[in-house]
Amino acid sequence: MEKFYIDGTQEFIPKIELNPVSNHHEISGESHHEYTWEFFEPIFKWLEEYLTTPGRTIVMDFRMSYFNTASAKAFYEIIESLVDYKKHRYGDITINWYYEEGDLDMLEIGEDYAEDSGADINLIPYPKVHKEENDFEI
Repeated sequence: MEKFYIDGTQEFIPKIELNPVSNHHEISGESHHEYTWEFFEPIFKWLEEYLTTPGRTIVMDFRMSYFNTASAKAFYEIIESLVDYKKHRYGDITINWYYEEGDLDMLEIGEDYAEDSGADINLIPYPKVHKEENDFEI
């Protein structure tokens, strides 16, 4: 099985790295493109095949700075598939939800995913990135 990788340098497209050798996977950045389900469809197909092998020890890292409602549903589907894998394929899963310190909305989303899915999700803060002097928010 091949590694699945999307660079994420395009606007609104997250970085996706799914590694079947290390079993360490990452989704990070922003995700709010217009065709969310079409974008995630090959990811779901890759995961469906990947999760047929029982007994894997899997780490999934989510490190999102922003995402839309459709992406939120896709992330939840990914989390649910991992929970199902643990129950039925006897795998060990670790889900890490990274959020910027002070970003209570992103923390709350991670808490909601944990509560709604029944997954044990690690909620991990990372230091706030300081903007340059010339940068400003509108």
